[in-house]
Amino acid sequence: MICCLVVDEMHPSLKTLMREAGVQIDYEPDLLPAEVPAALAKRPYDGLIVRSKVRVTAELLRHGHQLRFVARAGAGVDNIDVAALEAAGVALVNAPEGNAQAVGEFAVGTLLALLRKVASADAEVRRGEWQREANRGYELQARTVGIIGAGHMGRSFARCLRGFGCTVLGYDHDPAVAATDYLPLVSLAELQQRCDVLSIHIPYSPENHGFVNEALLRGFHHKLWLLNTARGEVLDHSALVPLLREGKLRGAALDVLDNERLSGLKPEQRTRFEYLRTAPNVVLTPHVGGWTHESYQRINEVLARKIGELVRV
Repeated sequence: MICCLVVDEMHPSLKTLMREAGVQIDYEPDLLPAEVPAALAKRPYDGLIVRSKVRVTAELLRHGHQLRFVARAGAGVDNIDVAALEAAGVALVNAPEGNAQAVGEFAVGTLLALLRKVASADAEVRRGEWQREANRGYELQARTVGIIGAGHMGRSFARCLRGFGCTVLGYDHDPAVAATDYLPLVSLAELQQRCDVLSIHIPYSPENHGFVNEALLRGFHHKLWLLNTARGEVLDHSALVPLLREGKLRGAALDVLDNERLSGLKPEQRTRFEYLRTAPNVVLTPHVGGWTHESYQRINEVLARKIGELVRV
């Protein structure tokens, strides 16, 4: 029987789904990160399932010398040393299909909130202010939306935009990524020339660190509304405040930050955050773009299917 160690909280459907896939699980979500290596060494596990609790490194893999796969319950794999897995001959499984719909819908919601000033208008009414003209917004139909990253998340956002009648353009530096009828791909230069909304959907990697930086943003011909539902580190946050202040950025919706431990911000991060949290044209949410009741279960379904296909080989 294939056996797998699960060290993070998962939807209750996991045990049944994995059993149907021919995999037994040891469910240990209460393990502390420091306890994971010893737990992994206790028996010859074929697999390890994680969310964000631990970093999967070459050192951790030494405690699971019989591992056949590591599965990440989600899309991003930035807490996993992919090179170490490849060197050890361990397969990597993730589940971007599981929360893509959630991210697409969420990105539409935050974009509408920016264009129609929903968050700031809500705050004003709660303070007893009733300012209609000051909260006149913009229609999505008249916008050209640029999507950087045309994988599962970018395509989901593009699909969700189809009913609004706006123009949608995508860019991806991976030549293997194909265009679709609802997400045509253009060069980065054309994206910069035509778009007045930019949504970031690229995964984090060392190569993508700070990919969306001040020079790239200043290269857009129009003033921008900016969305980031990907990873905080792919956006150079030092560019945000000056570009917002001068109006090059009309507004920003940030579901992720370069440091999401708000109690541990560095001084320069604290200064930026103080500006962002009080700016009326900024929407901030706590990394919940892909975090729905439906995606919580769907991620299990994707993982079980992929792991089942892997172990049957």
